[in-house]
Amino acid sequence: MSTTHAERSPDALDAGIALVRPALRAAVRDYLSHETELVAGYHHGWSDEQGRPTEEWSGKLVRPSLALLSARSTGADPADGVAAAVAVELVHNFSLLHDDIMDNDSARRGRATAWTLFGVPRAILAGDALLAAATGVLLDSGKPGAGTAANSLATATRRMISGQAADVEFERRDDVTLDECLRMAGDKTGALLSCACSIGAELLGAEAELLHRLARFGEHIGVAFQLVDDLLGIWGEPERTGKQVLADIRVRKKSLPLVFALNEGGSDELSALYHGSEPLDEKQVHRVAELVERAGGREWTHEELARRVAGARECLEHDGLPRSVREELLEMAAFLTDRRF
Repeated sequence: MSTTHAERSPDALDAGIALVRPALRAAVRDYLSHETELVAGYHHGWSDEQGRPTEEWSGKLVRPSLALLSARSTGADPADGVAAAVAVELVHNFSLLHDDIMDNDSARRGRATAWTLFGVPRAILAGDALLAAATGVLLDSGKPGAGTAANSLATATRRMISGQAADVEFERRDDVTLDECLRMAGDKTGALLSCACSIGAELLGAEAELLHRLARFGEHIGVAFQLVDDLLGIWGEPERTGKQVLADIRVRKKSLPLVFALNEGGSDELSALYHGSEPLDEKQVHRVAELVERAGGREWTHEELARRVAGARECLEHDGLPRSVREELLEMAAFLTDRRF
């Protein structure tokens, strides 16, 4: 199978990995206690549960790579944005440690999740320690915008937590509106991506208009990423997604295509099936997917995805943004949103 543009790793990711990985490990070592460092090191893939070194793995480092591009948007060397890149990745991993517990997930990328090996309390505390370290990394950077960047990261973190709380609440409700679901996606997924796209420039004291455009770009891409994820959760190919076919329907997830269909064009049959309490059998799962598509859920999601991607592109139409940075940001956007489904 040939590799598409969106399936290739953007150059910005390779550059981000080279700059951020050693700084990320140093931050975990310097800001965490021995007990929390052990859990965090395992979670990042640097060590096993005994603390013995393993093959280095830190995920794709998408958010740090965006933060480095953000720093470059000011004309600075990407190395000047490393503190911002590390901080946003620490927050991301704080959320992953806690998410694994909330979702009762026993594996992440082929390894046992931290809480299953170290216990829930230690995993929670390691996540808390990463969050606290993120602020320390920014404030200790000595950069001109350290204080405002730390405040922006805190705001993004509060939004992310608010979105996660809404997502949990939606599991208990049958009256979730499309506006609520879009707001939840913007908070849960878009907030930290938005921050990643602007925090490097903010750390270096960039002007307000550039920061606004970069943040809006990231917000659009974050929601677009969630839209793609929701499409894949229903209509994705298992060999690509790693999920069971129609996975989101099986667990009655309040994903955007479903919420659109239930609110805008759904039938009584769809509502009865999706709001029921008994597990859906195979016939019912496929029937829900059919009803969602018939109600326009799939078409609307594709259209909203196109609107978000177009909006992201418009945000980068700024005279002060170097052309090379704009092109690399668009390449990252394609990498995140142009997945096959």
